[in-house]
Amino acid sequence: MQENYLAKWLNNELTEEELVEFKKSAEYASYQRLKEVSNKLEAPKFDADQVWASLKNKRESSKSKVVQLRPFTKLMRVAAAIAVIAVASFFYFNSLDETISTQYAERAEVILPDASEIVLNVDSEVSYSKKKWDKKRNVSLKGEAFFKVAKGKRFTVTTLEGTVAVLGTQFNVENRKGLFEVTCFEGLVSVTFQNKEFKVPAGSSFLAINGEVKPTIAPTTTLPYWMNNESNFKSIPLLYVLDEFERQYNVTVEVKDIDTTQLFTGTFSNTDIDLALESISVPVNIQFKKLDGNKVVFYAEETP
Repeated sequence: MQENYLAKWLNNELTEEELVEFKKSAEYASYQRLKEVSNKLEAPKFDADQVWASLKNKRESSKSKVVQLRPFTKLMRVAAAIAVIAVASFFYFNSLDETISTQYAERAEVILPDASEIVLNVDSEVSYSKKKWDKKRNVSLKGEAFFKVAKGKRFTVTTLEGTVAVLGTQFNVENRKGLFEVTCFEGLVSVTFQNKEFKVPAGSSFLAINGEVKPTIAPTTTLPYWMNNESNFKSIPLLYVLDEFERQYNVTVEVKDIDTTQLFTGTFSNTDIDLALESISVPVNIQFKKLDGNKVVFYAEETP
């Protein structure tokens, strides 16, 4: 009965009584919304005269029997209706998500529908549902970003490592290869990590490396360092420092005879590569060499 109503509804053949009954069904709202979307789809150009002439020529030259399909007209209409709805569903639901990404040595600013702001660091990506934003302020993050959230409903940032939830505040989230760090600059954020909730007030951070929560040092700035063209680290394995250097300068880093698990504390410039190389190598007593092809090699002092 539902399929018959669907075909007749699409062809405007329902009686008033049938239309009233059909509107009571749970599926009617979805069909109505998808019909509106499907009406915006453009069909490919179709030359009826040309196709008819081609079919006529084939029929005259063929000895095969012709099978009448008229008894299946209604069934074909239902199938066509379902096909249209399927196509409309694809375009409708795949048009909801907005995705903004940055490459190496590239940043981007994003203004959300409620005027909340996101600044993406290098090699990062955020996604959100523009059409559902009034109901759910949810953002998916890969990489690192600074958030300035307008007051309103619960605002959630989802990463592979954990989630961050606020109502309105300013905070930074970084999630890269086992490193998950959240720094709150204003207000209060709630971090969920491994099914545990951690409250992070303004002027403090949450840090987890390879699944283990680490102690942190209170930030001394009102914005993340990278927004002032610096990368700052406090007791972070050297591996993450070199990875960030690669992202900021779009270079390839190679290491030789260096313990990349050793902890690094320091800052390097994101705008002066020579100064950055010195700032990384001096604190941990390593050497570096710039090679052709946008490549940098870090090596131990005793290595020739």
